[in-house]
Amino acid sequence: MTTWPTRVRGLAWGADYNPEQWPEDVWDDDVELMRRAGVNLVSVAIFSWALLEVEEGRYEFGWLDRVLDRLHAGGIRVDLATATAAPPPWLTTAYPEVLPETADGVRLSHGSRQSYCPSSPVYRAKAVALARALAERYRDHPAPAAWHVNNEYGCHVPRCYCDRCAVAFRAWLRARHGTLDALNEAWGTAFWSQHYTSWEQILPPRATPTSHNPGQLLDFDRFSSDALLELFKAERDVLREVTPDVPVTTNFMAAGFSGLDYWKWAAEVDFVSNDHYTRGEDAERHIDLAYSADLVRGLAGGRPWLLMEHSTSAVNWQPRNIAKLPGELRRNSYAHLARGADGTLFFQWRQSRAGSERYHSAMVPHAGPDTKVYREVERVGAEYGRLAELVGSTVAAEVAVVFDWESWWALSQPNHPTGDFAYPEHVFAHYRALWRAGVTVDFVPPGADLSGYRLVVVPALYAVDDATPYERYVEGGGHLLVTYLSGITDTRGHVRLGGYPGAFRELLGVRTEEFHPLGAGRAVALDDGSPVAVWTEHLHADGAKVLASYADGPLPGVPAVTRNERGDGVAWYVGCGLVGDGLDRLLRAALDQAGVAVGPGGDVEVVRRRGEVAGTAVSWLVAVNHGSGDAELPAAGVELLSGARAAGSVVVPAGGVVVLREEEV
Repeated sequence: MTTWPTRVRGLAWGADYNPEQWPEDVWDDDVELMRRAGVNLVSVAIFSWALLEVEEGRYEFGWLDRVLDRLHAGGIRVDLATATAAPPPWLTTAYPEVLPETADGVRLSHGSRQSYCPSSPVYRAKAVALARALAERYRDHPAPAAWHVNNEYGCHVPRCYCDRCAVAFRAWLRARHGTLDALNEAWGTAFWSQHYTSWEQILPPRATPTSHNPGQLLDFDRFSSDALLELFKAERDVLREVTPDVPVTTNFMAAGFSGLDYWKWAAEVDFVSNDHYTRGEDAERHIDLAYSADLVRGLAGGRPWLLMEHSTSAVNWQPRNIAKLPGELRRNSYAHLARGADGTLFFQWRQSRAGSERYHSAMVPHAGPDTKVYREVERVGAEYGRLAELVGSTVAAEVAVVFDWESWWALSQPNHPTGDFAYPEHVFAHYRALWRAGVTVDFVPPGADLSGYRLVVVPALYAVDDATPYERYVEGGGHLLVTYLSGITDTRGHVRLGGYPGAFRELLGVRTEEFHPLGAGRAVALDDGSPVAVWTEHLHADGAKVLASYADGPLPGVPAVTRNERGDGVAWYVGCGLVGDGLDRLLRAALDQAGVAVGPGGDVEVVRRRGEVAGTAVSWLVAVNHGSGDAELPAAGVELLSGARAAGSVVVPAGGVVVLREEEV
């Protein structure tokens, strides 16, 4: 099986290319500008269904033939899309049952994109037919390097509540639970007289008088992710049948999207690709970028991955679409590269003059190539051409963070102890502290092999069936740091009795008798001076050593942070909402005790990739300086962008980048 776009030379560099938006006399200029910019891979036909299948069963591929011929002649490979992300108006007009419905029973209309129900047999049949027609048309064309199925699955319609989905949901539930008795037990339907006596009584969680059954919500989240995954697999399987040597992917939105369980999805693609957009008004957007890149590398199992989309400058969908600063495009590209990407692509190649994304930046802006953006694009493209030796290299980390989409779903349900807790922000807070310490992080799923890590952070792993892997890890010498709202329920959503944090109680040597979330905007302090927000709990040390207790608030003197020695390892528990410097200090203490070396921190991120050159093991130091002053790092080797040799230290210019092939000294 091929697991990377074929015959792409060096690092992938390019964009979504939408030639159908432009007169054909622009296409030759596009190819020439791409060559100038070092572009070697573009995604084509992502939203072209209406122009490829102009009416039911009648395909017109002539224009796409000419596009692919031009790109191939220019030495540019193609990530060819199946074009199924936006059904054409003729389809949704002829078959309105294809359209999705909201929980309130509103049928969504065509006129934008993703206007399809994942359980629609008509949509599935038409999408698979188009994928087959494209595969058969271009099976022998030399341009395609990969298949791009659909686009950002679930981005706008992660859940559909129509009658077709109700039928599919029941079938999914039968397969999961087997019997109605098992389902009633799993959902706890004795509460509020919800006991089901036939499968036909079960509905998606549509609008009801008040809050839904938590078990039903969690299973519907699982079903909805699986339903979209089945759509992807249907197209993928046709593509593999017709073009077995062309790898298949679809673009994830890993860091900020709760709709899909990407651990499950990652196992079904030939290579992982991702879209990530920084938030222009976020002063820590470079840390958010690193967080996304590390998470995607985790989804890829440590193998190289592709950044399918990011922006050259402003995006079009934020409240205020702030343009990127000079050099930010370059820093963003290298930050993804540092953390394991073997290519970085943009949305899009040429900035649109019509449509909803007219003001989304591109490699060629409205103002043309004589611009800051295109000059920076040319610069990075030329630099990427000097970095081919990095292809296939990987990133190693001594610290892991456990990330769980199912816990995210469960914690997003209503009626939790506080409405101020948000799973992704909680995970990011701990990641931020590790980033500030200059530590590279792997993200892993629940149940992953943890034996290769010195420290494992478990933020709010709410739904857990079995804590045994974590117990084995600690007893074998590992250092584990678990935060509040972990181990509270099993994976059905049933609360574990006997005290919180449930599944982790014995391992951590603690027992919580009651949650004490803080009022809106309230904060308390620990006796070591650390600030606490959002969360406190009435915790008892049951064998664990107390490291910090509350100095004030509703629980003065009650333990808040503990450390428990177990076997050859250590298990920390953070039973409060540590923020700011307090969280930084705690993570640094855990890193120190686990024997993890910290990096320079501050505004400079440093990551190492490891691989081979001519059969010799090599490491590359990739440093990105987000600050306003130059930074000097200890290093020896050849700086690949400039060709200069570093004999003990290297200077990373303010706002600049260094890629150094390291040498031993």
